[in-house]
Amino acid sequence: MGGPLRVLHVVVNMNRGGAETLIMNLYRNIDRSKVQFDFLTCKKGVFDKEIEEMGGKIHRIPYVTDVGHRKYIKSLQKFFQENQNYRIVHSHMDKMSGFVLRAAKHADIPVRIAHSHNTSSEGGAGAKLYKWYAGKQVSSAATEMYACSNSAAYWLFKKKAASAHILKNGIEQKKFSFTTSARVKVRSSLLIDKDTLLLGHVGRFSLQKNHMFLLEVFAEYRKRNPDSKLMLVGEGDLKEKITEKVKKLGIENDVLMLGVRSDINELLQAIDVFLFPSFHEGLPVTLIEAQGAGIPCLISDRISEEVDMGIDLIKQLPISPVSISRWLDEIDRTSNGQRKPIPSDPFNEKGYNINHTAANIEKEYLHLGGVGL
Repeated sequence: MGGPLRVLHVVVNMNRGGAETLIMNLYRNIDRSKVQFDFLTCKKGVFDKEIEEMGGKIHRIPYVTDVGHRKYIKSLQKFFQENQNYRIVHSHMDKMSGFVLRAAKHADIPVRIAHSHNTSSEGGAGAKLYKWYAGKQVSSAATEMYACSNSAAYWLFKKKAASAHILKNGIEQKKFSFTTSARVKVRSSLLIDKDTLLLGHVGRFSLQKNHMFLLEVFAEYRKRNPDSKLMLVGEGDLKEKITEKVKKLGIENDVLMLGVRSDINELLQAIDVFLFPSFHEGLPVTLIEAQGAGIPCLISDRISEEVDMGIDLIKQLPISPVSISRWLDEIDRTSNGQRKPIPSDPFNEKGYNINHTAANIEKEYLHLGGVGL
């Protein structure tokens, strides 16, 4: 054959979500002379240019929401019949991986990986029912099961969860390590005074991330501490509703909506407390990054404890309306500490060093692909 083993990753698009960030972290750190990543997507993404610069190919088919079930299934079947050269398909579509891997199986693709990145499906009742049906295909179509956490493994694989391979959402921890000079530089660029308390959140503007609760918390906290601001990094379908909520609460002058950014490691330097009140998560890489930057993190009690690096930066809280006062008290409590660089040891020990993760997945791909090491 010649050349590197080409692994096909299947996603909706390559934007800055948690799964996509992990894939890119792996991609940047594997030996691309041995393993190369290609992508089957449905929409353009912000990482597309970088992927192509690193030698990856991007294939595109229409998504089910644009063309309907039958045309989507036919597109998957047609793609895999025309691309039977792939030995490994790695699908990151959660329950929708069932349809992807079923089509790959029919095309005799030998290695079919289902990767769970979540603990619940998004969308309304109809969408969840459709995804449930898709998920029923995973068990018979997948040859390998991966997950970002034990809870994510159980959600998608149920009785087979114990045999799933937990692939940690590793990061380049040194890239996030706190420095006072970086903090001063970023705050200056954002026109934030050195004494202003800055709360932060990084995540898609989607129902899962619970921005409405986050805004309620900030609006109440601002009454306690008028010299405080909230930074929101991300984009998504709920942007208009979130903007309306900000105006309704009268906090538009104190909420910074920065959109999708490529400099998350720098922005984190400026934040005093990280707020993450999600309804559900697999294991959010952004919380690993925030801990890498040494930021106290107040998070929903619906998120797996596996996200805690054991460095006293995570506090889990309920997300009911009556619990808002607890969030306010914890913001006061955690914002009094002094930021300091975090050593890489906890990340290495818990398996969240991306270099180790990339070396492991590279070895696994070569083994699965039948390539001599």
